[in-house]
Amino acid sequence: MSENKKKAVGDEGQKSSRQMAALMQVLGYIRRYWFMVGLSLCLAAVTVVLTLYIPILTGDAVDLLLGAGAVDFSRIISVMIKIGIAMVITAIAQWVMNTCNNHITYHVVKDIREDAFRRLEELPLKYLDAHAYGDIVSRVVADVDTFADGLLMGFTQLFTGVLTILGTLLFMLVTNIPIALVVICITPVSFLVARFIATRTFSMFKLQSETRGEQTSLIDEMIGNQKIVKTFSREEAVRTEFAEINGRLEKCSLKAIFFSSITNPATRFVNSLVYAGVGIFGAFVAINGGISVGRLSCFLSYANQYTKPFNEISGVVTELQNALACAARIFELIDEEPQIPDKDNAEVLTDAQGNVALENVYFSYVPEKKLIQNFNLEVKPGQRVAIVGPTGCGKTTIINLLMRFYDVDSGKIKVDGTDIRDITRGSLRTSYGMVLQETWLRAGTIRDNIRMGKPDASEEEVLQAAKAAHAHSFIKRLPGGYDTVITEDGGSLSQGQKQLLCIARVMLCLPPMLILDEATSSIDTRTELRIQNAFAKMMEGRTSFIVAHRLSTIQEADIILVMKDGNIIEQGSHETLLAQKGFYATLYHSQFTG
Repeated sequence: MSENKKKAVGDEGQKSSRQMAALMQVLGYIRRYWFMVGLSLCLAAVTVVLTLYIPILTGDAVDLLLGAGAVDFSRIISVMIKIGIAMVITAIAQWVMNTCNNHITYHVVKDIREDAFRRLEELPLKYLDAHAYGDIVSRVVADVDTFADGLLMGFTQLFTGVLTILGTLLFMLVTNIPIALVVICITPVSFLVARFIATRTFSMFKLQSETRGEQTSLIDEMIGNQKIVKTFSREEAVRTEFAEINGRLEKCSLKAIFFSSITNPATRFVNSLVYAGVGIFGAFVAINGGISVGRLSCFLSYANQYTKPFNEISGVVTELQNALACAARIFELIDEEPQIPDKDNAEVLTDAQGNVALENVYFSYVPEKKLIQNFNLEVKPGQRVAIVGPTGCGKTTIINLLMRFYDVDSGKIKVDGTDIRDITRGSLRTSYGMVLQETWLRAGTIRDNIRMGKPDASEEEVLQAAKAAHAHSFIKRLPGGYDTVITEDGGSLSQGQKQLLCIARVMLCLPPMLILDEATSSIDTRTELRIQNAFAKMMEGRTSFIVAHRLSTIQEADIILVMKDGNIIEQGSHETLLAQKGFYATLYHSQFTG
């Protein structure tokens, strides 16, 4: 066997295994609603039996009409009443069955979305850093919607379709075996058609979902960074990139839709074969007296009903392929390995003193690219530690490790003598107040955003925190003051105003340890001086880690760590480092003397 053929067989096997795994997980969610599924199946059976009973009654009515002067009106009226009752019961059963199917589908979708969102909350940051946000959003929103459509169609048509086929065959075998055998002999053609379509649609719909996620990711990125795009005149380049992705989406969508669209005409052709076979063979049987005209009309009705579900099932199979392709992408997210949970005996950090030690710490985001190596540091309670150095030297990485957004590869980080891996993440992070260069605000009022870390804060505490952060004056100028509703990520507020609100949030909590990562980078110089005074007051008695590029902001720090390539190359106070005339002195003089 050639390499290409082996690869094709391997890919086909992987595709089938992914499809089967997705199907088993879907069935696991459906199993929770077994009562509704059982009720739906029972109602589907009632619907099918009554639907198949009506042609028998119709055939009886036809036989009662044959013959001059031999029409039995009283019996015909009785048959018509039975048909009417059967139709009413069928309609009620179908309505209740569809209600059950809707209940199952949307509860399953709700469960999957909740599990997906819960897993997003549990995933380590390295997963989010390695995947486009738009693709993740596409999985949780668009893919789940597509899955819901396919699942609903499956419940609505698959059960009744299969039961109709089995019930029709049974009724036909009871009525006339030879004609029923004609139908059975032509049946495999429908299965071959359905299999041909099903085997080609799963991979196409999966590729369509992945490409759509890529497109969503690009759109999300462009909307969030439109100012940057316009600043660098990248509109044409972005349009070209979008057109390329859109072109690929068009091609894979056309292929998927083409194979799904041939379902209906192909199955209709098979339907016509079955109907013609029953009509021709049944006519010869009727001529020879083997079946009455009424029974033959009943058989023709059965032939039509028998082939109709193949139409529906073929369409359902196509939709289910699409649904399973989307489900596979959702379950890839749900099945991702969550972050290492807190230990069962993990300590809850309360009243932290702020004694922080890093012992022989090694860490890298990717194994082949070394970053932090043999890092050692001891910070006493209340000390202010500034971390400076060129871009990419590991400053923000140290913050990620302190907050345990990432775990060290080897070595230890201790708070008050306890390894942070033996402390619950929640209590560790609550003990830090963190202001980042990248601000984040949620949709809600100004007051709610300041209260985020302390929801039970009083109005006076909120006002004092805002005044300490020098945010009170601009908040009062807003249309609703502290009740002003802002959109996601601050809406029309300036970057500096958003950063002041983030600072006010920390001012309100006043935790025992602080992390300031370029906390005043978007604030004007005059306000920055005020904020520095507020920070100085806030940092009294609190262990503080300050990451800064502007060296003027960290001259009062107790310890300045100068980092380069993941290592501390210099350490000391501002005056000491200037006197050494080393790397720090070069950085400092480059900022102030050009």
